[in-house]
Amino acid sequence: MPEQINTTSAAIEPVDPQAVQFFDQIFGTARASAVYSEPVTSGAYTIITASEVGGAGGFGSGRGFGPAPARTSAAADPTLSAPGGGGSGGGAGAIARPVAVIVVGPDGVQVKPIFDVTKFGLAVLTTWAAILMTVVQLRRQKKSR
Repeated sequence: MPEQINTTSAAIEPVDPQAVQFFDQIFGTARASAVYSEPVTSGAYTIITASEVGGAGGFGSGRGFGPAPARTSAAADPTLSAPGGGGSGGGAGAIARPVAVIVVGPDGVQVKPIFDVTKFGLAVLTTWAAILMTVVQLRRQKKSR
């Protein structure tokens, strides 16, 4: 049993420091300085923008062990039957967009939302597409009865 544990632990590779650094940079976008801008003062007013920040990432790894499948040419080339394998990959991304402006002035603090026309337009198009697909599907079901 100890031999099996040693063999298994030798097969597990340590985490790649470059991968850790990469994901730290990606997820580092979710910090206060990314969400709130530096204050800009003009006269009696101070303006700060607030942003929506998001990040996502993933990675995968593969490994193969044991003898390779039997091949007719394995006898001619002994490297074809050698056990082994490997592979890894990953990716990540981050996005930020302004969602509000905070105005601090003599009258107090006001939070003014920023209307995102593109996001609204995509929501409307998606809703209409879903309604259209439902109507088409209902008509097809009605005709098949």
